[in-house]
Amino acid sequence: MRTIRIKTASTGPDQDAGTARSGPRRDLPALLAGAATAVGGIGATLALGDSGSPLRGPLTLFFLLAAPASAVAAALRGLDPFGRTLAATAGAIAVNMLVAQAMLAVHRWSVHGGVVTVTVISALLLLLTAVRRSRDRTPPPPRQEAG
Repeated sequence: MRTIRIKTASTGPDQDAGTARSGPRRDLPALLAGAATAVGGIGATLALGDSGSPLRGPLTLFFLLAAPASAVAAALRGLDPFGRTLAATAGAIAVNMLVAQAMLAVHRWSVHGGVVTVTVISALLLLLTAVRRSRDRTPPPPRQEAG
């Protein structure tokens, strides 16, 4: 039988047990995720609004890579960080290529259609991941005995 040892954070004279991981480093991933969401949202808005801004191209490209990558990364939560990043990037490129190929095959290519399609696919992937996780956390219903 294998024992899993859990190391607790050591507390110093100026720390108590509840604040062992507080500070700017703990909030950095959430801050970066929020900034990436804002940049991606601005890119999608600029693309859908036919803006003439010079930032339209780079921010739209960022959105088209970040939206499906974050959806794939959320679905692959069990992988190590490097493998998850690599798989999410490959998944984002695959989603974008498949959307572009499908739109070209049916002769319906448009920037608006591509952005909307990638958004819908990414949202569906995130929704399916959230539904699967909530279903996994829900305890099974109690069994009723016959009789």
